[in-house]
Amino acid sequence: MKQPEEIRKPGGKLGVLLVGMGAVATTTVAGIMLARRGVALPIGSLTQLGTIRLGKRTEGREPLIRDLVPLADLKDVELGGWDIFPDNAYEAACRAQVLECHHLDEVREELAAVEPMKGVFYQEYLPRLRGVHVKDAKNKLEAVEQVREDIRRFKAERGVERVVVVWCASTETFLSPTDVHRDITSFEAALAKNDPGISPTQIYAWACLKEGVPFANGAPNLGVDFPAASMLARETGTPIAGKDFKTGQTLMKTVVAPGLKARLLGLRGWYSTNILGNRDGEVLDDPEAFKTKETSKLGVLDSILEPAKHPELYGNYVHKVRIDYYPPRGDAKEGWDNIDLEGWLGYPMQMKINFLCRDSILAAPVVLDLALFLDLAKRAGFRGIQEWLGFYFKSPMAAPNLQPDHDLFVQLMKLKNTLRWMVGEELIHHLGNEYYD
Repeated sequence: MKQPEEIRKPGGKLGVLLVGMGAVATTTVAGIMLARRGVALPIGSLTQLGTIRLGKRTEGREPLIRDLVPLADLKDVELGGWDIFPDNAYEAACRAQVLECHHLDEVREELAAVEPMKGVFYQEYLPRLRGVHVKDAKNKLEAVEQVREDIRRFKAERGVERVVVVWCASTETFLSPTDVHRDITSFEAALAKNDPGISPTQIYAWACLKEGVPFANGAPNLGVDFPAASMLARETGTPIAGKDFKTGQTLMKTVVAPGLKARLLGLRGWYSTNILGNRDGEVLDDPEAFKTKETSKLGVLDSILEPAKHPELYGNYVHKVRIDYYPPRGDAKEGWDNIDLEGWLGYPMQMKINFLCRDSILAAPVVLDLALFLDLAKRAGFRGIQEWLGFYFKSPMAAPNLQPDHDLFVQLMKLKNTLRWMVGEELIHHLGNEYYD
């Protein structure tokens, strides 16, 4: 990734298209509408509320991130998306029961105008759902072309100059890359043959890459994390990022685990369980969908703790993850963690975390930030994997054979240093020797 000579200004409108107009997407859409009216704060969003230090601490330069780099303004954002159900964004938001009536009523007309385009749906990847608002394509290659046409039509009808797509839909059944994901030619041949290794996530992502539209994968699905997608992203100059939004329990793990490692406290076991009752919980009640999510969640601790470097502390711990579908809870997810620790001379200790969170409330600012940062990356001439956006994901993408950072604080430093580097500011290393010479 070369340092940009000049970042193009965000002239004109930015289209933000969301795949899946469920709880996460409608909470994001309503929140953007409320924020740009000035009636609610976009809490949790770095692009809207975050600051960034420049130069020495004594200089006192700490602008808002949106004043340092040329991000699209919320007033210039046009919202849309796809779904396998026909409900408009207002109807879907009411059904999701995340936001209260006083917020939804404030933007009711604007929300109701966001009507989803028909979604790509194959039953085998989402066995617990029954899509009724779906595309009719003779094969997966034609489905890609239909999504591409959707993007072009949205741009023309809304007068949009640029588009970013973020996957906000459900977790699909578990898939691993195969030979069909090896290169562009093999992947496109597999699309024409309806290869079972190609899921809806990959269809949307491929359409975006062919159109040069940045794509972020907010689920643990196989989406753009395979060689053919990386090749096409570089060929078409398209930024990609993923995967699986880092929101509730895993967010806490990437905060707590670095602290344990920093103090070299041993780990005997980490037991995590979640209860949630939204559509995501219903989908994850299927064992194959849960396997996809479990794989994403389980990789975090090993990456942070590095057992091979500290076998006596982290070489033999037990890590369990459970998710239970419990309809009464709705979108108000609850995560329980029991952490068995080992301290000085091997004496045992325990830590308990009970995080009563709201999944979509935590995800909405992530969706917004990814959309605006990916648009910035495109205008800066970046292409391919954007590792600096790993801050937002459970399973951040990185170059082949490169272990991505999972430590939230390392990820934040990487993100902010990337922004400094983009505009020619000095990187911050926090050494500070100069204050004591």
